[in-house]
Amino acid sequence: MAYKIITECNNCGACEPECPNTAISQGDEVFVINVEKCTECVGFNAEPQCAQVCPVEACVPDEGHKEAKEALLAKAKKLHPEKKFA
Repeated sequence: MAYKIITECNNCGACEPECPNTAISQGDEVFVINVEKCTECVGFNAEPQCAQVCPVEACVPDEGHKEAKEALLAKAKKLHPEKKFA
């Protein structure tokens, strides 16, 4: 499942550089995550890095965009064809 950023976001920007898929960008009021690019860091990290670095816990699972780990890995492979995934 993709992650999303909720209104508790304080716009610190800590999450943006941590995303291996460049799925995070500045929105109108808070940072936003592009669900088409979010892989929960599958293939890169054991945990979603946006949630790990967020000081206000504003990066949360998006229940409206559930995907199995296999689908997330397939998405990561499509986004990064040059990378060898285990």
